Formats: sequence, structure tokens, C-alpha cells
Amino acid sequence: MSGAFDLTRYQDPLTIQRALNHAKTIAIVGLSKNELRASYFVGYYLKRHGYRVIPVNPREGEILGQQCFKRLVNVPVPVDIVNVFRAPDALPAIAAETVKIGAGTLWCQFSVINEEGARIAEAGGVSVVMDRCIKVEHARYVGRMHWLGFNAQRITSVRGGLQ
Repeated sequence: MSGAFDLTRYQDPLTIQRALNHAKTIAIVGLSKNELRASYFVGYYLKRHGYRVIPVNPREGEILGQQCFKRLVNVPVPVDIVNVFRAPDALPAIAAETVKIGAGTLWCQFSVINEEGARIAEAGGVSVVMDRCIKVEHARYVGRMHWLGFNAQRITSVRGGLQ
């Protein structure tokens, strides 16, 4: 199913910007405590940029200094975005829990593509972003992305460039 349907409707810039600008709490399903994993780096980045990051991983007790929860339905606070770092076949069940907890957006990282999961979320009134990295999109729309991929906080059009 991963390439069988049109993903462009799940990559709408306005949906992405609305989700990022209105969210305060992001539950990351599949967040790893391994600092070399993409999920850890994304969680760390989001936390540094002011979001409350809630780890959802049944194998861990704490990640990024936050209590870990076994499932989304165990999270005791409202969640704005559910960010998914899991295999695509896990998405329908995660989408159903996302609807159950009343989250506003189901955000599926690169290659987490599952049409059934998207349908379940949408039928429950949840916005869906799919096959996009939340860190990359945050950097793009909040203005922290430099053309080299980072914000050097220096004007580089001056003679001599970066010093």
C-alpha cells in the first residue's frame, strides 16, 4: 500500500503550519532512548523548541527526562500532535488511539505510509500529515532552516561569507 495512493493531500503546507503553530504537546510514538536514532533527535529538537514531548514506548520508563507511556490511551494530558516513528502496518491501531484521545493531528514520519491509518484518523476528525519529518517542517516554517540546513544566524551575502 505504501505507494498506492496520492500522498500530496497529506502534505498540505497549511495543514502542516496550523499543526505546528497551534500545538503545545506532542506525543512521539516509537521514541527511542538511543541518541543515535532519528526519533530521539526529533524529540530532543522539539523539546528545545518549546513543545512538551511525551514519549510513547512500551519498553522504556523514561526518555528525554519525561515519563514514558506504553500506549497513547495511557497519556493523562491532552495531546495536540501524535508523531509516529513506527512501521506502517502499526498505523491503523495508532490512528484509532489518536482519535480516541482527541488529538488534533496524526503526523507520520518519512516512510510511515498507510492508507487505512489515514482513513481512520480522518474519519475521526483528525488532520493527517504523512511522509514528512516534523523537525524538517518545523525548521522550514518557523524560519530556522538555513540554505545549508542550519541557521548560522549570520548574514552570508556579505563579502567573505561565513567566518
